[in-house]
Amino acid sequence: MQSRHPLITASPFEVYRIVSRPFYENTYILAKAGSSGCLVIDPGFEPEAVIEVIEEHTFDPMAIVLTHGHSDHIAGVSAMKQRWPSVPVLIGHGDAEKLTDPVANLSAGYGIDVKSPPADTLLREGEDLLVGEFCATVAEIPGHSVGHIVLWFASDPVLVLAGDVLFHEGIGRTDFPDGDFSSLASGILNKLYKLPDSAIVLPGHGEPTTIGHEKKHNPFVPLP
Repeated sequence: MQSRHPLITASPFEVYRIVSRPFYENTYILAKAGSSGCLVIDPGFEPEAVIEVIEEHTFDPMAIVLTHGHSDHIAGVSAMKQRWPSVPVLIGHGDAEKLTDPVANLSAGYGIDVKSPPADTLLREGEDLLVGEFCATVAEIPGHSVGHIVLWFASDPVLVLAGDVLFHEGIGRTDFPDGDFSSLASGILNKLYKLPDSAIVLPGHGEPTTIGHEKKHNPFVPLP
């Protein structure tokens, strides 16, 4: 499913979504009003659809940003780099090895070998992501994946690129080899739930939600 019109508008950003099968993973294109630059977040198994939306809107990709290194979130990186070779790949430092290791990125378990070009930039807790006109806060929230990062933008309302940490009334799986429920819950409580209630959460799977909604209704990580 391609989002030819913005899924979300949060001044000054517009967000487009492409849902990739077979895992129904959300790839996001984050564009800034009045500018051709965009960020591509977690290109999945249908990169042609992502490229089509970018070209339809004449966007200029500034970076490929990966919330974590699982195969459904990195499968389209190679195609993106073939189309735009100079666009850098950014990922949290703790998941960088997954890009080139099909066992670590879980694709080998499905009988396929997903490999991505290596990262150009490694992101860490407390740093800002700075790419062109885009600036986001980087937070490390392990638990679904040891090197998972979440990013949020100081837009109106705040936009949270949550990957597979926080879903609409759900959370990412913690039964993978480097998963840990307590780490995931702690990160959600101590980092994401500190954001404004109005903050829009863009999850790696499923529909958008808000921090306020999850604080009230998420059964996996309720407020203490």
